[in-house]
Amino acid sequence: MLEILVHEEACRGCRMCVDVCPTKVFAYDEEKRLCVVEHQEDCIACLSCAYLCPSGAIRHEEYHVVRNFYRDLAFCAKMEKFI
Repeated sequence: MLEILVHEEACRGCRMCVDVCPTKVFAYDEEKRLCVVEHQEDCIACLSCAYLCPSGAIRHEEYHVVRNFYRDLAFCAKMEKFI
């Protein structure tokens, strides 16, 4: 079963994962000032969040590797300045 792990000590709270996720898996915890996995069951394992995370705080385990997953390249291009 797919598992999404967020390393809380590494997370910068930039919200890029929240913005890039096509299925709205992540939410921003205002109290902790971190991203949290809110709807893991909706993850399609496109890995855009892990690809874009500037601190490498997001990791996926037990996912099926398939080519041509969704990745919003236009959004990623805008965010490159932060990486």
